[in-house]
Amino acid sequence: MYRRLSIIPVLLATLSSFAATDSKPPAPGAAERMQQSGPEEQQLKRRAGTWTVKATFRPTPDAQPSVTEQLVAERKMVGLYMEEVMHPDVGAKMPDFRRLAYQYYSRVEGRWQYVSMDTRFPVGIMPAYSFAKESEGKLTMEFESLAFVGLGSEVEGRMIRSNLEIARDSDDHEFVRQYWVQADGTGRKWLAVEYEYTRRK
Repeated sequence: MYRRLSIIPVLLATLSSFAATDSKPPAPGAAERMQQSGPEEQQLKRRAGTWTVKATFRPTPDAQPSVTEQLVAERKMVGLYMEEVMHPDVGAKMPDFRRLAYQYYSRVEGRWQYVSMDTRFPVGIMPAYSFAKESEGKLTMEFESLAFVGLGSEVEGRMIRSNLEIARDSDDHEFVRQYWVQADGTGRKWLAVEYEYTRRK
């Protein structure tokens, strides 16, 4: 009788061990699921690397375009974010500057997020958001309204609405364009900023 009772704790311990072995691992939490890499992050990874950039700027609809070459953009992944640092190429005869940008796909919000900062102009931090997914190699986002200082001797502070259009021909060539609408009552829309990216081999 005593021998049979002494076996019970051993059986219980064995059954508990089997139960622990057969139990499934806990399902990943929401935060962990949102951090899993998907097709959006794979697209960003393909765009990492060093790029030659040509910049074109038109401050007004009728202005002659100002073209700047000898620019370099260095892109890398920081977690699920793509970081870009644009600056003059080595030996370029122009003032030094940095244009920083981050692009990220928010699975929580179901949209692309973008933010840029440029030391050449007093425009502050510029966030942009998409309303739809990329289609046929083109992604469009909308910037928050910003005040453009102007190019004269006095601060104009003109309010500008701007989008951000990323058009990719391939993994080695793309355009980043900004179409502006000035708050002057005309509603005119024009291509104000264009960056042409060509991957360095």
